[in-house]
Formats: sequence, C-alpha cells, structure tokens
Amino acid sequence: MESLAKVTRSGYGFAETVDRLRAAIEGAGNTIFATIDQAEAAARAGTTLRPTVLIIFGNPKGGTPLMDAWPASGLELPLKLLVWEEAGVVSVARLGVTQVLASLGVPAGDPHLAAMDTALEKLVGLLQR
Repeated sequence: MESLAKVTRSGYGFAETVDRLRAAIEGAGNTIFATIDQAEAAARAGTTLRPTVLIIFGNPKGGTPLMDAWPASGLELPLKLLVWEEAGVVSVARLGVTQVLASLGVPAGDPHLAAMDTALEKLVGLLQR
C-alpha cells in the first residue's frame, strides 16, 4: 500500500526552509491560517521534540467548493506541510490530497484535487538546490 505521506528532503536549513515555504505559499496567493511550532509546544509541556513546524494554509477558492460538496473534506482542508529537522537533515511532508480526499468521498478525478497536489509539489520543489 502506498503511503499517504510524501516526504521531500530540503536543500536548506530548518529556519530557511520554513521561511521559503511561507514566502512561496503567500506568493502563490494562498493564505497561511496558522504556523504551529510543535517543538515549542513540547517545550512548554516540559518535553522535547526535534525542530518541527506545521504550516496550515490554503486558498478558499479551491477548498470551499470541495467542502461545500463533500463536508467531510474539511477534516483534511486546509492543506498542511510539516517541516522537521533530524540529525541535520530537514524534511518536508505533505499528504497526497487526491488519495486522502478520495477516501472521504471526493471523486479522484475532481480537478481541485489535481490542482492541490500540483501546488504542493511545486512548493516542495522550490526546496531543491
């Protein structure tokens, strides 16, 4: 079975990867709804976690029609990118939108899905040197 998570190694350090992604997300006309520093949250709880940030973003023009037609798709929208650093390697993970939303009843051929998958691929592609 193919994994729903797709992981790409960044060619940049952790902070620069996060900054580049945020700039590219906004530059593509998307809204960043939240950036969650999960390592910071762990520290506040008295535990430790490698540098880890979750970026939650989207474009209501693309997501709203899906959530209107298939309300359960709101469980996975807006889109998310997870950035973490481990042993000096920075990785970025995203879910395959088509696979995940198809499991929630959205037809795999819906053009919004392909557009979202393509947008995610372009974003992580910017991290290659």
